[in-house]
Amino acid sequence: MPEYPDVTLYIERLDAQTRGQRLEGVRLRSPFVLRSVEPPLGECAGRIVAGYRRIGKRIVVDFGDELFLVIHLMIAGRLRWRKVGSGIGGRNALAAFDFAHGTLLFTEASTKKRAWIRVVRGEEALRALDPGGLEIFDATGEQFAERLRSRNHTLKRALTDARLFSGIGNAYSDEILHRAQLSPIVWTQRLSDEQVTRLYAATRETLEAFTDELRAEVGDGFPETVTAFRPSMAVHGKFREPCPRCGDPVQRIRYADNETNYCPTCQTGGRLLADRSLSRLLRGDWPRTLDELEEHIESRRSR
Repeated sequence: MPEYPDVTLYIERLDAQTRGQRLEGVRLRSPFVLRSVEPPLGECAGRIVAGYRRIGKRIVVDFGDELFLVIHLMIAGRLRWRKVGSGIGGRNALAAFDFAHGTLLFTEASTKKRAWIRVVRGEEALRALDPGGLEIFDATGEQFAERLRSRNHTLKRALTDARLFSGIGNAYSDEILHRAQLSPIVWTQRLSDEQVTRLYAATRETLEAFTDELRAEVGDGFPETVTAFRPSMAVHGKFREPCPRCGDPVQRIRYADNETNYCPTCQTGGRLLADRSLSRLLRGDWPRTLDELEEHIESRRSR
């Protein structure tokens, strides 16, 4: 799912490309992408784009007169800038927004079709779409600590809860926790003040660093490769690759469609966290350290 750095880049480049420009028309390939009826989508056509803003991971297009179009990319949704009059595309296409100087395509590479568009009128209706997460760069350390400890969750769950923190998902939470050298499963209400301060700094530093990296990569263009797996990431998507800090192999916890990546040496005091699939493989003989894990792997290979 596109997170804070990706959505920020989309908004910055859309603002540069289309602020002050007239939306000539909207083409829907999938009617199911539109999740609102009133105001009608057609009311946006012919209006001038007044600006953009972000609500969590949602992109808000402001057409003035308190008329807003909201795009939620969900997991597999992407935006692509194409030349004027470009075709709406194949089965991944959801919609096309036509301007005099180019076309913005909205696609989703998934059969589940979770991405959506809503048109709302008024700030109150817009606020109703806000899950309420704290904006990291607007929050003081004290506000961050208060929100973090407001519920007793594991750190991974807390960081990715849109009701607690805005714009953070599976990928960047892994990177934040690695930078902070904290376990993904430690309980939020058990953190010391020093650990919370470290996490606050790591959250801001991680999101800022990746946003700057994307800005440098995209330049004056448009983000074409939005992915949750970046080469510069320390642990996310790096299972069994060496941790850039200590050199030990990155591990993972797999659940549902996601996984959490972490470094045992840097984050959990050398302790391996139970992974459901590996637990089934090793049954009751779960290794407690990386050395024990390697011994298990070697013994199974030699059988």
